[in-house]
Amino acid sequence: MERITEKDSNYSNLETMSVKEILENINREDKTVPNAVEQVIPQIEKLAEIVSDKMKAGGRMFYIGAGTSGRLGVLDASECPPTFGVPFDWIVGIIAGGDTAIRKAVEFAEDDINQAWIDLKEYDIDEGDVVVGIAASGTTPYVIGGLRKANENNIITGCIVCNSGSPVAAEAKYPIEVVVGPEFVTGSTRMKSGTAQKLVLNMLSTCVMIRLGRVQGNKMVDMQLTNKKLYERGVKIIMNETGTPEPAAAELLQKHGSVRKAIEATAK
Repeated sequence: MERITEKDSNYSNLETMSVKEILENINREDKTVPNAVEQVIPQIEKLAEIVSDKMKAGGRMFYIGAGTSGRLGVLDASECPPTFGVPFDWIVGIIAGGDTAIRKAVEFAEDDINQAWIDLKEYDIDEGDVVVGIAASGTTPYVIGGLRKANENNIITGCIVCNSGSPVAAEAKYPIEVVVGPEFVTGSTRMKSGTAQKLVLNMLSTCVMIRLGRVQGNKMVDMQLTNKKLYERGVKIIMNETGTPEPAAAELLQKHGSVRKAIEATAK
């Protein structure tokens, strides 16, 4: 396979550029990423549909990845409970090397082809679940092994990669191949590739949560009220959705502890 993610940057002698030139050139490259994501919306759609169906039936979605890709999976999974009010085990992010690797690289963790399945089994994964491998290169052994074992156990698999024709995509039943081209700093897939993966993860999990009824209209009615900003947002949602004045909306939210429940209470 051709590793476009490893191709030489379109820019040379970066160290001779001014700060402005560096920033403008990075931005120029970043602007190409949404277009690359747009090209693979049909692939994202297929995975989002199957994940929605599985989760409606009580299944879960697991992200597996290493390095930047693994961190992005953990990030997306960790943001779903506060945003959509879902349990922490509905979407689970697993990174090669364990939680330590979120902050500090764990040497050679991504090269263990057996470890992802060991990590997944700790969650009693079964045929009702979905495993999504995240790997910019599409060659990470940790991800390949996890997807392969999931397939052997009749578990639906998907992936998000940034090269075409990769081993990871070959293992995934629902591959998403978003090719963004060479990085500004050669091989630094934390840049355009990471941005593309983040965009796809946003689209996938948000679409699934909407399909599961965790958004009403266009509002996060199930969000967790964990700080003042979110509490005030909840009050405003109740005001907008019900026409209730602010003091009464705040009282409703205080009483019911949930934006959704407060709105439903006014409809009775």
